[in-house]
Parts: sequence; structure tokens; C-alpha cells
Amino acid sequence: MDSAYQWDLSPIFESKEMWESAYAEAKEDVEKISKFAGTLADSPEQMKHALDSIYQTVEKVDRIYRYASLLKNGDNGDAEYQKMEGMAMSLYVAMGTACAFLNPEILSMPEERLNAYMDAPLLASYRHMLEDTNRARVHTLNQQGERLLAMLSDAADTPDNCFTMLESVDMEFPVILDENGEEVQLTHGNYALFRMSQNQRVRKDAFEAYHGTIKKFINTIAAMYSGSVKLDTYYTQVRKYNSACERALFGSNVPLSVYDSLVEAVHAGLPTMKQYLQLRKKTLGLDELNMYDLYCPMVEDIDIHVNFEEAKELVLKATEPLGEEYRQLLERAFHERWIDVYENKGKTTGAFSCDVYGVHPYVLMNYAGSMEDAFTLAHELGHSLHSSFSDAAQDYANHDYHILVAEVASTVNEVLLTKYLLKTETDPKRRAYILNHFLEGFRTTVYRQTLFAEFERKAHDLYQQGEPLTAELLSKLYHDLNDLYYDGAVNHELQDVEWARIPHFYTAFYVYQYATGFCSAVAIADDILKTGDPSRYLKFLSTGDSMYPIEELKIAGVDLTKPETVSNALKVFQESLNELEELLDTL
Repeated sequence: MDSAYQWDLSPIFESKEMWESAYAEAKEDVEKISKFAGTLADSPEQMKHALDSIYQTVEKVDRIYRYASLLKNGDNGDAEYQKMEGMAMSLYVAMGTACAFLNPEILSMPEERLNAYMDAPLLASYRHMLEDTNRARVHTLNQQGERLLAMLSDAADTPDNCFTMLESVDMEFPVILDENGEEVQLTHGNYALFRMSQNQRVRKDAFEAYHGTIKKFINTIAAMYSGSVKLDTYYTQVRKYNSACERALFGSNVPLSVYDSLVEAVHAGLPTMKQYLQLRKKTLGLDELNMYDLYCPMVEDIDIHVNFEEAKELVLKATEPLGEEYRQLLERAFHERWIDVYENKGKTTGAFSCDVYGVHPYVLMNYAGSMEDAFTLAHELGHSLHSSFSDAAQDYANHDYHILVAEVASTVNEVLLTKYLLKTETDPKRRAYILNHFLEGFRTTVYRQTLFAEFERKAHDLYQQGEPLTAELLSKLYHDLNDLYYDGAVNHELQDVEWARIPHFYTAFYVYQYATGFCSAVAIADDILKTGDPSRYLKFLSTGDSMYPIEELKIAGVDLTKPETVSNALKVFQESLNELEELLDTL
């Protein structure tokens, strides 16, 4: 593999030896944290000294862990990388245990005194953290309780780690025949391409081979996911939340009404989804629309292959409305090897962006050459540049933005890429292809992720009510949701096990933010293209964790507490669908 297409981790640590040296140093620093216990309330000066020292240690441990994690994500089967990540995770746990006194001690201060500390200018960097800690007063345990929870965190990762090892390393898919009748080993990466094939036989074979393999492990995966839900419920009860969903949203200070209104708005938009499915069935000339027919382009004879160099250029051109500073950061990402591009055996599937404060973000891709991969590149670089802007503007204590806003930055790039392609493309068939892709963004990011969000909530609620989460129950739950969301498509029984291949379910109540992020991004991108002014958006990118995400989005002109944000985005879905219908009628 050409090293130009692999990430360069040397800016984090130049060698494993330097990592080991930093590990030993950080281990000593972690052991020193306990000396600050009992001193925070002495004076604002002492609190600043303690918090400065603690956050410096947290930053060191964070860098150590991310280096090991990135190595392992590049090859999950490498025993040395597994060991390094395990060591780093143990250090993380030790740090969490050492810091367990922090929140209880802050909350042991009378609120009046704590408020006075927050108003002290020398603690300005920690004001939001202190406010957030005070907000969680009712959900925070005493020092011993917090210490015990911190000690559990490593073991609590077991369901997710088991799923990753099974899916990324141990699970092997069968050989199928491609469009040319040649045998091809099915993988996570090329499955995404096969399900987009114009050949229905290939789509069907890939679907059945992929989901059939998952079904062989369905009881094991159900046990893993059930374990994850049990842990979520345990934390919910220990911290005195009413539900696991409430606990998950509390961290970003998001009211449950945002979650509820998203589901309600999407349900209201299901007739438009049914119209879209009917158009897909008609355009593809199918007697019945199967679940494996949902991803292939509706326009025939369009094979848009985009190599990685072309994808880079597309992203640069599409994001020009965001200004020169944004462009320069993108060019750095390409030239300084922030990106690990192509699929390798043992490499983590999918794509992600990982920030390393004080260095720069890194992007994992499994680039296979489709237009979808180009959009994924734009998406992940949206995350990365959000991190870059936040890191530059905020100190470590305030740099790490919430997930709710992370999915906005990534999707703005996708929407801008769509708008650029529609603006520059004159061929009717290719325009129809791009519109189809945009509509697929709505289907997979708004509708599908909201379906996932409903699945998560129902699964957690059922367990909290005493229902054991068996493979049969989870598959039935998923089947019923697919019936609701995809009315008009044949709901194949193998589709029932799709829930078992979703890694995000091991970070509960994460996925709804894809839907709210997409809807917010549609509004932001539209505003930038209409006004030619990205300044509000760039300011939003720079806020990091210095305020709550709902307030950060208001800087960019979006208010998620109002249902119009989602319903207005779904109007764009309807308008784009109407445009595609008219265009297809002319072809």
C-alpha cells in the first residue's frame, strides 16, 4: 500500500518508544492527581491550580489513547496494537478513577460559594465545566460511588469490543458472483458497492450473503447488544434518571422534546417516503420493490466512478463558499496525510474522524471509488475541520464539541457537495442521479436514522420494563419499524437482522443526531449559498464545548427546539422528489 494514502501518525508520537515514554510519564501524573483531593474549595487560585494540572494530565492520556486506538483501527488483528490500546484504556480507567473525587467535591461546595468561584476571572476557562457540573448535581454520586463507576468503565466496553472483533476480524462473508459472473469475496467495504449495482441479481445475492452471515451469529450479537442495554440501564438507575434516553440527552442539555418532535415530524413525512418508494419501483421497472433495491441509483447507464484524487478536488470546489481559511485546512489534510484511505484486512469498517488536540484530526476511510465514497470523504472532513476550528479557538477544557453539533458540520459539507454538483452538471441523467443521491441522504440520514432512534428507545424501554432482549424480540421490533417506515417495499425476513450490524447502537442514542444534524445542515448550507456569508457558520465551528449545543446552533441560525427545523427540511425532501419526478418524466 502506497504510504501517501495511509495516515501519518508521527506528529502524535514519532515512535513506539516515545509513546512508551509518554505512557510512563502520564502514569506518574495520574498517580499525582489524588493530592488535589480536598483542596478545590480552599480558594479560586487553588481550584485553578488543581484543574490546570488535572486537565494537562487528561490531555496527555487522551493523546496516548488516541495514538494506540488509531494504530489498532488500522489493523484490529495486530496483537501489539491490541496490547497498546489495552494499556491505554487501562490508563484511561486509572485516570477516571483518580479523578472520581472531582465532581463530588465541587458539588460539596455550597452553591453560593461555587457561583462566586465561577464568577472569578481566573476560572473563566472552567466556567462552563463548573456550570455543567452543578447542573448534574442531582445525578452525581459521592466520591466512593463515582470511583466505583469509573473502575467499571473498562469492563463496560466489553459488548462494544466484542462486536468490533466479531464484525471486523472474525466474521467472514462468502464469495458471490459480480456483474461479470466472476467470483468476488464479499466484504463490509464492497457490500456497499454491490447493493448499489444496477444488476438486481447482484444486489440480491450480496444482500442475502451479507445478512445471511450476520444471521448465523444473531444470538451472540443479541447477547452483546443486550449487555450494552443492561449497562445503559444500570447507569440510568444509579444516576437517578427516568430513562436511558433522558440520561443520554442530558449530557448535551437537550430536552426530550427534541427527540420526540423529530420522531413525530418524520412520521408526518412518511407519505412522502411512500411516494419516493413508488417512484423508485416505477423507475427501476420492478414488479415489487425489495429492501435490497433501495440503494441502487434509479437512473440507468450512469456509472460515476470517482477516484480518490477526483474526490479531493470535488470537496475543495464544493466547499469554496466557506472561504479561504477552510480551504487551506482541507489542503493540509490532503498533503499532511491526515487520511487513511483504502480498505485493508483487519482495518475497522466504515469511516470516522478522530481529533488529536494539539496535533490535528485523523480520518479513517475505506475508499472504494464510488460517488458515495466522495460524499463520505466530504462528511468526515467536515468533522475534522470542525475539530480544527474548535481546537484553534478553545483551550483543551473547552475544545471537544458535543455529538449533536458534530453531525451538522459533516452534513453541511455533503449538502454543499450536492449543490455544487447540481449547479455544474448539465446532463439530465447525471442531474437525476445527483438528485437521487440527495434524496437518499434524506432517506438514510433522516428517515433511517430516526428509525434507528425509535429502535434504540423501544429496546431500552422494553428492557427497563423487564423484557429480556432476545434475538427474536429485537428482530421483531426491527421488522415492525421497517413495515412502518418502508410502506410499499417488501420487508424481507433477512432485513429483520440488520439491527445486528449497526455499530452505533453500542453508543446509545447517538444516531438521532444524524437526523437533526442533517436537517440543521440543510438550513445552514442554504443560508450560506443565498447570502454568500459563512461567518456565522465559521463562528459556530469555533465554539467547541464552550456552551451547550442548542445554543451553539443558534449562532449558525438554527433552533432545534422549534419543530420547524425538521419539518422545513422534509419540505425540501418533498420539493427535491417532485423535481426528480419531473426530470425522470423527460428522460
